[in-house]
Amino acid sequence: MTSRLERLTEQRLASLERIRARGIDPYPRSYHPSHVVQEAVAAFEQQGGNSPRMSLAGRIISRRSMGRMSFLDIRDHSGKIQLSLRHDLLGGERYELLQDIDIGDFIGAEGKLFRTKSGEVTLEVSDFVMLCKSLRPLPEKWHGLADVEKRYRQRYLDLIANEGSKNTFVLRSRAITAIRGFLNERGFVEVETPVLQPEAGGALARPFVTHHHALDQDLYLRIALELHLKRLVVGGFDRVYEMGRVFRNEGISVRHNPEFTLLECYQAYSDYHDMMRLVEDMFAHVAREVLGTTQLTRDGATIDLARPWQRVQLREAVRTHCGIDFEDYPDADSLRARMLEMGMEVEPDKGRGRLIDELLSTSVEPGIMQPTFLLDYPVDMSPLAKRRQGDDRFVERFEGFVAGMEVANAFTELNDPLEQRGRFLRQQQERTVDEEAEIADEDFLEALEYGMPPTGGLGMGIDRMVMLLTNQQSIREVVLFPQLKTKE
Repeated sequence: MTSRLERLTEQRLASLERIRARGIDPYPRSYHPSHVVQEAVAAFEQQGGNSPRMSLAGRIISRRSMGRMSFLDIRDHSGKIQLSLRHDLLGGERYELLQDIDIGDFIGAEGKLFRTKSGEVTLEVSDFVMLCKSLRPLPEKWHGLADVEKRYRQRYLDLIANEGSKNTFVLRSRAITAIRGFLNERGFVEVETPVLQPEAGGALARPFVTHHHALDQDLYLRIALELHLKRLVVGGFDRVYEMGRVFRNEGISVRHNPEFTLLECYQAYSDYHDMMRLVEDMFAHVAREVLGTTQLTRDGATIDLARPWQRVQLREAVRTHCGIDFEDYPDADSLRARMLEMGMEVEPDKGRGRLIDELLSTSVEPGIMQPTFLLDYPVDMSPLAKRRQGDDRFVERFEGFVAGMEVANAFTELNDPLEQRGRFLRQQQERTVDEEAEIADEDFLEALEYGMPPTGGLGMGIDRMVMLLTNQQSIREVVLFPQLKTKE
C-alpha cells in the first residue's frame, strides 16, 4: 500500500513536470531580491505607508485560496510576510501556476507593500518566479515540530519549523563573536593548532584514534588545545587563544557530546587569579552583548554573571557536601574504601584524583547555582598546574560553575620542565589501570626546557556557555548536529 508521504511526493513530482511543461525552470540559478523581509517592512513604516516597487524571496510556509485571490506567507532569514496574489493583476495563465506551487517551495515576488484591513503589512504581487520546487512535504504539524529525535537528526526541519531553535543558533554565533572581540581587545592573538596529533594530551580523557596511511602511523583527534598553545607561549606569543573543536571518546549526556567547541587562552606573566578576573569579565561582557544584561533565569532562579563570583576552596566544598575530607585519605585505596562505606558506587581502577573528581561532580557541582570558583585542587587531579605556594599538596587551579554546571577550568601553568616530566611519568604509570590518565608528550617537555614564562591558562566550553545564555537543559539544543546513534 502506498503511504501518504509517497502519494504527496508523487503529486509534487507531477506538479514539477507540469511546471517544466510550461517552459519554466523550477530551479533557476539565482534571484536577487531588492530587500529582505525585515528591511522591506521597516522601509514601508518609515515612508508612512508609501511603498516603491520591491522584490522579496523566501520559502512558502502557508497558503490560503479564495477563488480568484490567494494569500501566501513566505519566510526568509529575517522574518515572515504575507503575499497577496490576484487573478486580475497577474493574469489567468500566471495565476493558474499557483495550482502547482506548494508549501515548502521557494518563490521570488515583485510588487508594492500595503496594509490590509486587519493591519497586516502585505506585498501585492504583480509578478512572481519559481525559485525551488520542494519534492517532500514538510512533516505534519511542522509548525512547532516537537519530535525531539527528528529535530536532532533532521536539524533543517527543526530550523524551518521552530523559530526559537533558529534564534538559539543565531545567539550562539553572536556569543562567539563577542568572545573573540573581548579577547582581541585585550591583545590576544587567535591561532589554529593541529586536530590530528601523535599524542592526545592536555586533558584526562579517552581519545579517538585514526590511521594516516601515507605516514603509516596512528594519530589521535585532539582532546584539548593546551599543549600546542603553550608551545606558542614558549615561542613568544604572550597572549594567545584558540576556539576549536575537540574530540573525546566518552559518554553522551545532556552536558556531553563526543565533539564540542572549546576555548583555550594563555596569558604570560599571570596566574590563576588573573584568569578568574578574565572569566568574570568575559561572561559579563558576552551576556551584555547578546542579552543586554548580566542577569538570566535558570530553573526559576535569577543568576547574575557580573563579578565578583563566589570563591570556595575545593577541599571545603567536598567536606561540606560529602562529609569527606579527602586529605584524610592519601591514596586511592583508602579513599575508595571510605566512599564504599558511604554507599557510593566506585569503579575499582580509578586513581585518587579521579575519585575526588567523582565526589565533586556527583555531590558538589549539582548544588552550585550562583557563579562560583572552586579553588586549589590536589596535585594528582592536575598534572599540568603549578603547586600552590605554602602547601604543595595542592595546585593553583580553579573550576568555574554556574547553575550546577562546570563552565571554566584554569591553572597557574606548570613551567618547571623537570617537575612536569615527573608528573607525566606518574600519570603514565596510572595508565596501566586508567586509560584516561595523561600521556607524556616528549616534544612538549622539550619545548618547556627552552623556558616558558609564568603563565595563566584557561579552558572554557562554548556549548555550555550557550546553554546558560539560552536557558537550555541539553547540549543537543545548542549543537547544530549532535552525535546520535546511526539508525539501522
